[in-house]
Amino acid sequence: FFFSSRRRHTRLQGDWSSDVCSSDLYHQTFIDLLEQLYRDRTLLPYPMGQPIPLKAEEILVICRGVVQLFTIQDDGSETLLGLAGPSMPLGLPLTTVYPYWAIALTDVDLLALPMAEILGSTELMAGFFRYLTLRLQQSEAWLALSGKRLVGDRLKQFLLMLARDFGQVEPKGIRIPIRLTHYQLATAIGTTRVTVTRLLKEFKAEGWLTMDQRYLVLMSRLLLEADLLPEA
Repeated sequence: FFFSSRRRHTRLQGDWSSDVCSSDLYHQTFIDLLEQLYRDRTLLPYPMGQPIPLKAEEILVICRGVVQLFTIQDDGSETLLGLAGPSMPLGLPLTTVYPYWAIALTDVDLLALPMAEILGSTELMAGFFRYLTLRLQQSEAWLALSGKRLVGDRLKQFLLMLARDFGQVEPKGIRIPIRLTHYQLATAIGTTRVTVTRLLKEFKAEGWLTMDQRYLVLMSRLLLEADLLPEA
């Protein structure tokens, strides 16, 4: 089971944003580099919902799927730290948070690389820079999100962030191909599960979103107001 057998990940297709094509190209270029360097290495597959073990001196590169990163508070509650998608690195060398957990939010394929090997390769360092930058941008966006006073605004902005990072364009809007529970959404925006359930019902009633096979679909009305889709 090598790189050549993986299912390729595709981000948004179409005219959803101006940087999508360049992002797809950069992702594919980086994956091509990894294939050239490590075509004989076996990928590590994890099914959806399975915890991913992390090692002190090892970086995991996501070749397919989405990984949830979180920590556990003293009271046992979870705090969502981020979502990492294809080409993004994750691992204990990249964080000071403890405890630090990773779980497969979808079926994922990972490439394990020793930290020393990365530090000794200018090609890998250059390739990782782009995706570490994306992780930093995501972290700052989440911090800015927490500053919004209204919970409804926080939830709406979080869904838009998921659409930007992982969404799939459809005729009626953008599907978020990640199944997040109401509890997970609540921990991401600092509220309760009951509040998230109520807000999602309100968003549906207002025509902001709909459900399709248990996936959230953001409707074109919301995306147009957020300047994420060109008007017809």
